[in-house]
Amino acid sequence: MKKALLSMVVVIGIIFISSLFSQEFTYVGAGKCKVCHKTAKQGEQYPKWEASKHSKSFLALTTEEAKANVADAPDNPQCLKCHGPLHEKAAELKEEGITCEVCHGPGSAYKKLSVMKNREESVKNGLIVYGSPDEIKKQCLTCHESAHDKPFDFAAAWDKIKHPRPEGD
Repeated sequence: MKKALLSMVVVIGIIFISSLFSQEFTYVGAGKCKVCHKTAKQGEQYPKWEASKHSKSFLALTTEEAKANVADAPDNPQCLKCHGPLHEKAAELKEEGITCEVCHGPGSAYKKLSVMKNREESVKNGLIVYGSPDEIKKQCLTCHESAHDKPFDFAAAWDKIKHPRPEGD
């Protein structure tokens, strides 16, 4: 009887632990990030994103210029891969453009304040944190490397959109 009970506890434990490691993170949208990341204490990250061209990247596909150059630009997968990069993973968020989760990963498991208070826990729960400017640049170049044949100056672009949390918090 004790062996059967012990075996059952072990099996349940294994199932629980494997479910933690196989957790599928989902996208929640910039509105969930806004709740905490709008304040000066958090570096006003949401307002900086909202004022950026990244937040309006999908809207660029709805302009007359875009429509003149590309048939059905707002639904064209070639355009959406950069202007609405979540279109395949979270279609309801494609109009957010280059949203927080495009760069920082799906927020379903790290969006909780109790998780976000601990960087290691946040990363374990799907938050993508870049270790160097080169890593950030690599992410940016997935779209900006040859975007519309325009040159890309990473340093200048990064100065416009960087949104660190203030030191000492």
